[in-house]
Amino acid sequence: MTEPRVEIESLHFSVGILGISAGSLLLLVNGYSHTQTGPFIPSTALGILLLIVAALLAYAGVRRSLNHAPLFVSVFLTISALWCGSGLVHILAGQGVVVGQAGLRDALVPGLVAFTLALLIIGVVGVMQREVVLSVISFAVCLACAHEIAGLYDRSFGQGATAANYLLVCLLGAYFGTGRMLRYITKSKLQLPGTGLVKKDKLTASQAQDKNDIVITGLVMNLLSASVFACSLLGVVSTLFQGQVPWLWTAGVYQIGVCILSYRCLDTLSATFYGFTSVLKFAEGYTLLLTVWRPTEPYFPVPFPAVFSILFFVLALFITQKSLADGLYLLFYVAYCIAIAAQPQGFFQGGTQGVQAAIFIVSAIMVLVSLHNMASPWRIPTGEGLVKALVSRTSALNLREQDKDLHAPYLGYSKYADAEVLGHACSVLAAFAITATVGPSGPLDIVILPWAVVAGGALQLLSGSVAFARGKTLESTAFILYGIMWVVWGLTRYGGLYGATRGFNVAVGIICFMLFNCFVMVGTLFLSKAWFAYALTFELILISFLLDAVNALPFGYDIGVTIIFGLVSFYCFLANLFNSSFQSPQLPVGEPFIKLSGYGGGSGKCPHVPARKATSVQKIADILKNGGTCGIPTDTVYVLVAACNRPDAVEKAYKAKVHAQDRPMSLWISSIKQLEPARHLINPLLWDFMEAAWPSSISMVILRGKWLECFGLKDSAKYIGTPQSIAIRNPNCTVTTHLIDLVGPIAVTSANPTGEADTTHHNQVYAKLGDKVDGVLCDGPSPENIASTVVDCTKIESGNIGFFRVGIFPKSQVLQIFERVQRKHKGGGVDNTAFVTDIAEETTTPKTAVCCKGELSSVKEEVELQEEGQDK
Repeated sequence: MTEPRVEIESLHFSVGILGISAGSLLLLVNGYSHTQTGPFIPSTALGILLLIVAALLAYAGVRRSLNHAPLFVSVFLTISALWCGSGLVHILAGQGVVVGQAGLRDALVPGLVAFTLALLIIGVVGVMQREVVLSVISFAVCLACAHEIAGLYDRSFGQGATAANYLLVCLLGAYFGTGRMLRYITKSKLQLPGTGLVKKDKLTASQAQDKNDIVITGLVMNLLSASVFACSLLGVVSTLFQGQVPWLWTAGVYQIGVCILSYRCLDTLSATFYGFTSVLKFAEGYTLLLTVWRPTEPYFPVPFPAVFSILFFVLALFITQKSLADGLYLLFYVAYCIAIAAQPQGFFQGGTQGVQAAIFIVSAIMVLVSLHNMASPWRIPTGEGLVKALVSRTSALNLREQDKDLHAPYLGYSKYADAEVLGHACSVLAAFAITATVGPSGPLDIVILPWAVVAGGALQLLSGSVAFARGKTLESTAFILYGIMWVVWGLTRYGGLYGATRGFNVAVGIICFMLFNCFVMVGTLFLSKAWFAYALTFELILISFLLDAVNALPFGYDIGVTIIFGLVSFYCFLANLFNSSFQSPQLPVGEPFIKLSGYGGGSGKCPHVPARKATSVQKIADILKNGGTCGIPTDTVYVLVAACNRPDAVEKAYKAKVHAQDRPMSLWISSIKQLEPARHLINPLLWDFMEAAWPSSISMVILRGKWLECFGLKDSAKYIGTPQSIAIRNPNCTVTTHLIDLVGPIAVTSANPTGEADTTHHNQVYAKLGDKVDGVLCDGPSPENIASTVVDCTKIESGNIGFFRVGIFPKSQVLQIFERVQRKHKGGGVDNTAFVTDIAEETTTPKTAVCCKGELSSVKEEVELQEEGQDK
């Protein structure tokens, strides 16, 4: 049995709180033993244990991020990142990479400063929202970090105060975590005083739609990386060195996680932004790591940061539709990239570090404002909706509605938004990164590797994975193939593995990639002209790699094709971003060179409307009333329907199937009241059986009769059922029954060609039936893929029923319903003896069957044909 959501949330709370207690216990023991001759816990062991606890806290935070709990998620993921970064620093200290008290101070202080401020802000918001436990934990860890900073600068200060704060966190967390765990284990029978979760006031409608709690963690990671360079600029630390890399790469890893979870929250713009910033974090850490092997600071080529600033600026323009504050915040990263391009030593020079100091301040303000607006019923003004209001006044631009229907995939079902914007942007970054010329001193003296490997490789693999989860097989193949190629080529050519020699062994691998890309190019012929240009220009880049491998590269060819590929990728990036934001106009991506019937979802030919809207159901009802055929959801799979009072539509739906004569249609009603005009023509036992069994996933096969004339079928009645019988059903689906209430009884057949698999998603309806369907009512994936139960009621007058198919509704329950109805008619004591011996799970004494299976065979052979034509 699935646990209730409240209990699962309680478990995640307990796991997170107990994890914080465990980490605090480690640090308080380490703090109290710090004054001894040697540390009680070795640095390496302490670092590994902190990493384990950090992973546990990250798990609890990520699981709760799927619900709306911004303070919980912020506290747990922030402390997780704190202990992950500090754990890595302690490991480096234990291994001798960070040497002495001064080295440990310069390594730890930048991160501790950032988390002190972040936890202080989270604690303040927690107090305002009366989250006592979370706010106390935030303040205590904040004070612990502040005391640790003081102890690193003045050894006489000691670490006792730090340990005292962690003792408070340990005791508080142990009490509340244990209390919540006991409540979960005992099913609320045992609960320690004061450990209940207080229900908060509901948020406004606008806040309910904005549930991307994970962005607070992304802002904290921006605060962390900016702190490293701001501390260097202000003289808080003496130098930038490899001991600070753990903070930068921790920020990068967590921001990739923020990117993925933002796609999970259907927030494409935030996902793209944090994907961009994660690239910067890894590049910053890479440059500090290079100082271990290179005596001089690396050189930063101009093209890449210049292009990166353009991408940030374009993204800033579009993200203003969320809020004006978000757009202004991104402009600081535009300035940061321009500062990198303007100064040859990039991150190591004062101008760049000055912009990082500004980002530190602005990120802290954004954390405060964003967290408050997510957690509180009243909001701090951020210009939300301002740009939308301005755009709505213009007739030239029509904003697209940002809801889950925007992210509905072409086939199948996905919980993630589209990642093509990030995928194409990463291609732009990787292409312009490799335009830099490698000098005689080697590729490590110029910063190219992180741009090619992280942007072109890792993030394109992420985009490919998201595309695959959305059912975009071709797009995911392209992104994954190109991502692997950028990783391999980046490490080989710009990681110092290639050297000055050239050989055919590298060329063989490149030729394999070229052949794979040829298959991608053929596939893009069926997709769009933009995608074909994208694949074709990447083939030209692969040719340049091949020519370089055999030492036959013409002068300027590689730079020319990479610029062309970068421009094509930029157009794809801009087109996807623009078209996902505006309904009209649209940037053209070109029709496919070769069109397949049904490809593209049919949105331009027949309406695809969401089932959750009453206006959509009414629109489908109008189509059916006017003689159309539509695909609709049911309690099992999608079906093709037509109104019974439109004989022409019934005939059209019948002929939509190949070999239609072998697949007769069935009749569906919304309630038994629709059969009232024909009640006097229906056996009373059958009537009561229908009334007791419906609505449900039970189809009843009954004898044809004059009662069928009540539905206005006229000559089209021959398409429903067989000459002897008809399958009739009252589905257990609110949307379906409401539609039938509006239209009247409907004729039903399966929404797939004869012999093919059932249709389990609304996007498959048009793909399978093409122009034979006039509208689709969209409700996502089918709730069940198991067949309905088909009951033979042709012998019900003699007191017997049979089964043509046992599906989702159990056979034993059908018999129990029928026996209750029989007892009602006969005054009790009379069982259905026809199929008692046919039920393996029953333990009743066998009785002589009045109607054996052989008597049903003549009817079954005809009726099972029509059941194959209805929904499974």
